[in-house]
Amino acid sequence: MKLIRLFVLFTFSAIMISCAVRQKTPTYLENVGDTSSLINTPFPELHIQKNDLLSIQVYSASTMPQISDTYYNLLAMNSSGATGSAGQSSAGATSGNSSGFLVDVNGDIEYPRLGTLHVEGLSKIQLADLIKKKINEKDTVLINPSVIIRFLNYKVNVLGQVGHEGEVNVSGERLTILEAIGLAGGITDYGKKNDVKVVREINGKIEIGTIDLSSKNLFDSPYYNLMQNDLVIVYPTKQKSKMVDQTIVTQRISLALSIITASAFLYNIFK
Repeated sequence: MKLIRLFVLFTFSAIMISCAVRQKTPTYLENVGDTSSLINTPFPELHIQKNDLLSIQVYSASTMPQISDTYYNLLAMNSSGATGSAGQSSAGATSGNSSGFLVDVNGDIEYPRLGTLHVEGLSKIQLADLIKKKINEKDTVLINPSVIIRFLNYKVNVLGQVGHEGEVNVSGERLTILEAIGLAGGITDYGKKNDVKVVREINGKIEIGTIDLSSKNLFDSPYYNLMQNDLVIVYPTKQKSKMVDQTIVTQRISLALSIITASAFLYNIFK
């Protein structure tokens, strides 16, 4: 029994030593003071990527829009060959209630009367100019065409130490990193607020940026305003890793103590 007492004393001492004082973790905008000046944040121009879903509508000053405009808002063909209206999803083109032109694996869309358009890497303004140019080359009835384009599937993914991981969808075309993390349930007590990673794809190339959510320079970061399909990763703090290690050690010690206790009990019975 003396052996058991010594083992218990050793176990308790090891646990107490391993439990270091918890360090203070940074909070959101901790280093930002009051300011009366305006802060200009860099707003990235969104560029079309593969698997983006686009709403494209053509309007004109024509006196016969039912003849001119309608043909450019009628049949949209997706990569599988199914057709539907430009304002409605075609079979197999989209999921849920979304509708529009789905950019295929080649970065193309099939546009009514204009054929295949390579849109990957273009901004909305550039695509609108391309469509207007194509229409002017083919059509003499449609007058002063205007093209309105919107992203229908603006989304990012948030992983790591947040309330709930996964995809974050918004109806607009602007999302800040603070908003994305808020929609994901916020960063947990054991997540790093001063070392958040943003993984972004631009023109087929991956770039990784780091952003400090407690810094006064947060709004100057090119990753403050997110782009569609960005991946946000919140890593665990050292305290979180230490907690996991301590839990494993405690479980092993408890198992060893149980085995010793059972062995001592059986020894006392059968000695």
